[in-house]
Amino acid sequence: MKKRLSLFVLLTSILLVLSSCSPGGKNITVGAKTFTEQLLLAKMTTFILEDNGYNVEEIQNLGSSAMRQAIETQQVDMTWEYVGTALVSYLGVDPVVDKIEAMETIQELDKENGVAWTNLTDANNVYVLAMKQERADELGIDTISDLATYVEDNPDELSFGMETEFANRQDGMPGLEEHYGFHVPDSNIREMEIGLYYSALNNDEIDVSEGFSTDPQIKSLGLKILEDDQEFFPSYNLAASINQDTLDEHPELTEILEPLQKALTDDSLRELNYQVDIEQKSVERVAKDFLEANDLLKN
Repeated sequence: MKKRLSLFVLLTSILLVLSSCSPGGKNITVGAKTFTEQLLLAKMTTFILEDNGYNVEEIQNLGSSAMRQAIETQQVDMTWEYVGTALVSYLGVDPVVDKIEAMETIQELDKENGVAWTNLTDANNVYVLAMKQERADELGIDTISDLATYVEDNPDELSFGMETEFANRQDGMPGLEEHYGFHVPDSNIREMEIGLYYSALNNDEIDVSEGFSTDPQIKSLGLKILEDDQEFFPSYNLAASINQDTLDEHPELTEILEPLQKALTDDSLRELNYQVDIEQKSVERVAKDFLEANDLLKN
C-alpha cells in the first residue's frame, strides 16, 4: 500500500510540474532594461503576477533596441516602456508632448508590429538637463533657452556629460540642439555610462549633465533642473508594452496591472530609485516593501 501511495504521489507531482510548464499554463516573461527604475518595475510586476498565479521569468539588462525586438518576437511578453522612446526611437515619428495623444498614437501605429500598449501611468521619466545650483546661478541659466544662448555666445566654455544613447538619439542631444538653435562642439561632450554624469557634475568635471526626472541624485545632490521652456522633450510616461499575442492569450493582464499603474508617479519612482541607488537597498526588498505598503499584494 505504501509503495502504491508513493507512486501516486510521484505521478501527481510530475503531472503538476508538467501542467505548470505547459504551453497552456499562465507563463509570462517580463523584461527590464539596464537601470534601476526598470529593474524595480520588472520586479514589482513579477511579484504581482506571481501573486495572481503566473509563472514569471525575468529577463534583465537589455538595451532599448534589444528590448523592443524581444517584445516584437515574443521572446519577452511584456515590459514597462516609455512612450516617447517608442515613438521616436522605434517608430521614427515626431515627438509628442501630450501624454494622451502620445499613447493614442503609439497604440495605433504599433498594431502592425504586434505590440499592444496598456496601463498608461502618470509617471513621466522625462529627459532633463541638470546643473549644479550655484553654477547655474552664477551664469544666470534657468531654462534650456538660457543655456542655448550662453553656449552660442561661449561655445567652448561649458562641458556636457551624457550617455552615448542620449548623445545620438533624435529625442536626445541632436534634436535638442536643433530645436533650441545651438550647437555644442563634440570636444565639449563627454560620453559616459548611465548615472556617472551625476558624479562628474558634482565633482565639477562637467557643467551640464543629462538626467531623468525621476533620478534620485537630483534630490540627493540638490541639482537644478533647467526648464524645458520650448517643450522639446516628448512624453515619456510609462505604460505597459505587451506582445499582442500574449495579451490576446491573457486579456486579464490589463486589470491585474491597474493597481500598480495607479501607484506609479514621479514621486514614488524617485523615492524607489533613491532607496536602491542612494541607500543601497536591494531591488527585491524595495519592490516588495512598496507593494506591501500600498496593499498591492493579495497573498
